[in-house]
Amino acid sequence: MIDIATLPRVMRVLVIEDDRDVAQYLVKGLKEAGHVVDHAGDGKAGLTMAIGEGYDVMVVDRMLPGLDGLTIVKALRASDNHTPVLILSALGEVDERVRGLSAGGDDYLVKPFAFVELLARLEALMRRQQPAAAQTSLRVADLELDLLSRTVKRAGQTLDLQPREFQLLEFLMRHAGQVVTRTMLLEKVWDYHFDPQTNVIDVHISRLRQKIDKSFGRPLLHTIRGAGYSLRAAP
Repeated sequence: MIDIATLPRVMRVLVIEDDRDVAQYLVKGLKEAGHVVDHAGDGKAGLTMAIGEGYDVMVVDRMLPGLDGLTIVKALRASDNHTPVLILSALGEVDERVRGLSAGGDDYLVKPFAFVELLARLEALMRRQQPAAAQTSLRVADLELDLLSRTVKRAGQTLDLQPREFQLLEFLMRHAGQVVTRTMLLEKVWDYHFDPQTNVIDVHISRLRQKIDKSFGRPLLHTIRGAGYSLRAAP
């Protein structure tokens, strides 16, 4: 049984499906899950409804009379309609899935399918559409980095960081508790896609450690021998 209380919010769904049994199955299941559902039985009607109405998400069958599913998706994207589309198809080969996604589909589900999986995929598409709250600060133990003012404090004391040191610390804090490799730092902080065989990382790590750790009792920036670095409260 589907727990309606766990759903993110009511979705307005357009189902474009010519198989009567599959369409009834989808419409019934989505309505029971608390969503608002419209159905079109052929491609032309489906495209008209998709363009003329505001839907949160669409389920589009690949093979349809009138217009096929990929043509519908391409037409929507060409008209600057970016409503998430889940393509349903009996064609499950990798090349066919790639064609569906390349045409502008956001997800691809092969028939036969389980309704609970389809519902979970629609909810995932909806979550991607919802803008996340902008992160304005990062914190690890008593170390704080403000992304708006571009300032860093530890234990309330302001630290003077150079721009590259700030970038390095921001990346480490965004991956707090994880091991960050030299390759990751070269690519994300220095924008090198190869190892220039310099000690630039070691120099900046050393300077950063002096500023964020030296005057404080508990070290946060740790060297993981043979692996990289990790910013975390525990050694």
